[in-house]
Amino acid sequence: MKTIFTPLCISALILGATGLAQAHVSLETAQAAAGSGYKAVLKIPHGCEGAATTQVSIKIPEGFIAAQPQVKAGWEIETVKSDYQHSYKVHGKDVKNGVTEIIWKGGKLPGDFYDEFAVVGKLASFDKDTTLSFPTVQTCENDKTENWTDIATEGQNPHDLKNPAPQLLVSASAAKAADHSAHAGHANGHDNKAAEAVTLGDLTLSKAHSVATIPNARVAGGYIVITNNGKEDDNLIGGTSDAAGKVEIHEMSMKDNVMKMRKLSEPLAIPAGQTVTLAPSGFHIMFMDLAKPFKEGETVNVELEFEKAGKVNLPFHVNPAKGSADKANDHSQH
Repeated sequence: MKTIFTPLCISALILGATGLAQAHVSLETAQAAAGSGYKAVLKIPHGCEGAATTQVSIKIPEGFIAAQPQVKAGWEIETVKSDYQHSYKVHGKDVKNGVTEIIWKGGKLPGDFYDEFAVVGKLASFDKDTTLSFPTVQTCENDKTENWTDIATEGQNPHDLKNPAPQLLVSASAAKAADHSAHAGHANGHDNKAAEAVTLGDLTLSKAHSVATIPNARVAGGYIVITNNGKEDDNLIGGTSDAAGKVEIHEMSMKDNVMKMRKLSEPLAIPAGQTVTLAPSGFHIMFMDLAKPFKEGETVNVELEFEKAGKVNLPFHVNPAKGSADKANDHSQH
């Protein structure tokens, strides 16, 4: 759905008493194919009457399955899980509940600045074109709020609403084309890639990869499988990369239906004779303050340091974000 601003509309925006304060919170991509992976990038263009935004909460609509938020530096993340109205198939399994609300809080977005908040999941295989609404609430300093929660009825123009919720048109007709494109990509060898296994002392490091980020992204995730073939425990101390200002080890956990992210205060243990998998739903690498967005097909050079095995340079292949979105647990959904 495109919005066309005529000269008259532009003049009204300039002369209006509220000006840009009426700019709507919206989705970067407003149309997607049914049954596909989808990254909902929520665009926040302003604060609450000039006040800085300190919390953003979004209701996940029915039909957007296995939703996972993308981490934002300086912000905490909470999620609320509950039962879906219907049961859905995800990777051949019946899924009856999941994340239905996401809250980013603890950060500060100045009123005259712009930012994006993202969540990735899978769209249900609707048999007809369907519009999904993502009601969103901005909480700002001085107890001010902006409630983008008005949902248009069938046939109603959302722009006629005072505070329209961001909308996504889910196209059933585009689903077949998307499925054909995905099969063509696999046939041409465009499957997700990961670095070849590397041996460092008693450690075997394999499947090192990341995923493509959105433009202007400041963080990205890194994943790797570490197997300790020795008889002594080791510890992953940390790492460095010329692609990021900082490389940290984080953990995502779920407690009382609240998803929380934290930076590890101690090295990550790699027990003797065991394998530790760094993945989105648990321990993982965080690339902070990116030098530039990660692009599909690129390689990110990373140096990891272990307490006993020492240091090793590893290439992390950057896989397509869409491919990871189709897998409900990949870190592009983090």
